[in-house]
Amino acid sequence: MVGKVIVSLVSLILVVGVAIGVVVAVNKGHGGRDTTSATAPVATSSKAVTSFCSTTNYQDACVNSLGNVAKNESATPMDYIMAAVNATIEEAAKAFQVAQSVKVDAAKHPNQALAVDDCKEMLEWAVQELQAAFSMVGDSDMHSLQDREFEILNWFTAVVSYQQSCLEQLEVPEYKSAIENGMVNATQLTSNAINIVAKIADVLQAFDINLDMFKPNTTTTTTPTKSRRLLEVTEVGHDGYPTWFQAGDRKLLAAGAVTPNAVVAKDGSGQYNTINDAVAAIPKKRQGKWIIYIKAGIYNEIVLVPKSAANVFMYGDGPTKTIVTGRKNCGIDGTPTMHTATFAVQGPGFIAKSIGFQNTAGTKGHQAVAFRSQSDQSAYIDCRFEGYQDTLYYQSNRQFYRNCYISGTIDFIFGKGTALIQNSDIVVRMPELNQQNTVTADGNIEANSIAGLVLQNCRIIAEPELVPNRFTIKSYLGRPWAAYSQTAVIQSEIGDLIQPEGWMIWANTNNHETSVIAEYANRGPGAVTDKRVKWKKYSIITNSNEALRYTPAIHLEGGKKPSQWVLATAGSVGVSTDMGLSPA
Repeated sequence: MVGKVIVSLVSLILVVGVAIGVVVAVNKGHGGRDTTSATAPVATSSKAVTSFCSTTNYQDACVNSLGNVAKNESATPMDYIMAAVNATIEEAAKAFQVAQSVKVDAAKHPNQALAVDDCKEMLEWAVQELQAAFSMVGDSDMHSLQDREFEILNWFTAVVSYQQSCLEQLEVPEYKSAIENGMVNATQLTSNAINIVAKIADVLQAFDINLDMFKPNTTTTTTPTKSRRLLEVTEVGHDGYPTWFQAGDRKLLAAGAVTPNAVVAKDGSGQYNTINDAVAAIPKKRQGKWIIYIKAGIYNEIVLVPKSAANVFMYGDGPTKTIVTGRKNCGIDGTPTMHTATFAVQGPGFIAKSIGFQNTAGTKGHQAVAFRSQSDQSAYIDCRFEGYQDTLYYQSNRQFYRNCYISGTIDFIFGKGTALIQNSDIVVRMPELNQQNTVTADGNIEANSIAGLVLQNCRIIAEPELVPNRFTIKSYLGRPWAAYSQTAVIQSEIGDLIQPEGWMIWANTNNHETSVIAEYANRGPGAVTDKRVKWKKYSIITNSNEALRYTPAIHLEGGKKPSQWVLATAGSVGVSTDMGLSPA
């Protein structure tokens, strides 16, 4: 396992090395003296160390991570980057070893035994996220450094999600303190890595590398990493398919009638009677999409699509006809939140269409997830997610939802990944009488990560049972789960159930002081903003160029030009997608 960690993180060194190579090539292409070579020694190593670490939150840890390279007068930019990454390798391996060494009394704490096992697995997930990122950016086409930057940030953001998800499930002090203490260095260095990558221009300036292409776009009022190319992303074209589809897959998915590889049917008319049987039978070695058709029926089973099952496309007969249902929960069963999910997907490139996912634990079940995704570049089209608290968990990586129905009560769209929900019905349900409703809860803890949630062109409405009580039971657009929660509601219809202040403080925290919350061009009685919260980073956007950062082309892709995976993935199943702002 440790070997996998080391091999995979070495891949990141190679990726960053290629990126530095691109910087050098671009600089040479502009003429002038070649002072930016990745092999040129740094003039003053102590000054370079200070500059290199100035972008990080844990500067002492950064300086210490550089080791002998900090004493080397002839050290190159690549030496510094390699030293920082190698330190992350070592600490990640140590954190895994600590988790491995924790012994849990399973008879006394069965759910904590499960939580500790999750911590071990999440370290492996982090490695696999890196491998996925490397496969996307480490090709021979030599993408721009900005494209690579977004891919690498996606991986590090996923690592942060897994680190936090691990700790959140640990409740017994002796287990939690052991693992948390063992993860301190790893979490600090991961945070540092995010800031080094997100502020690569500042880092490169430490080595006299100063390129205009890395500077923020100054034509907009704000300049976060993923909005540097806002003005370029106004209109895009595409061929309907992602680059990772083989030619045969393109032809297959472009056809009106899809021929599945496997059929699931409760009445015995398919190859499999359960979804789990169909998932277990997915070949380990194959090319292209693996297509599973799930016939109409209610499937009462807990489903996990594992990491090894990449590029799976599942479709049903409609979200109210093909239904996957379960009722695992924290409040009654004591099940850790992750494991309450009726349906969970880990494998990258997952697509679901025309399927319903339920958790029927009810309001007394508290955390009870209907659907959990950590699938990178995944898409969910015409699907239905029904639950109460914590219905839809966008745990990590990039996810796109379109034409869906999502219902719940408390924090019912929550997570730490990068998600965008478009043209969907967001239905607020009747909670317990002593509860309030909160639609969203983003859990991003790093200011410079790419995590966050966007609701675009959605309808936020009350279910019939809540309608007569909608003014006495308070409902909010969301609350910041973590210090750097990032949530935007744009171009959406907001019903009168939403409180005038719009957003709610997470109790006993100051998360609202640093979280980025935005609204743009919403409509309906709940969209009136004159009484909205007065938080430091809450904004009512009026500039359409600024609002572009919350569209798929920026939020999910970092500003790439065609072909984007969102367009391609949605197009592959016959759904058009708005990559920019919806028409006025």
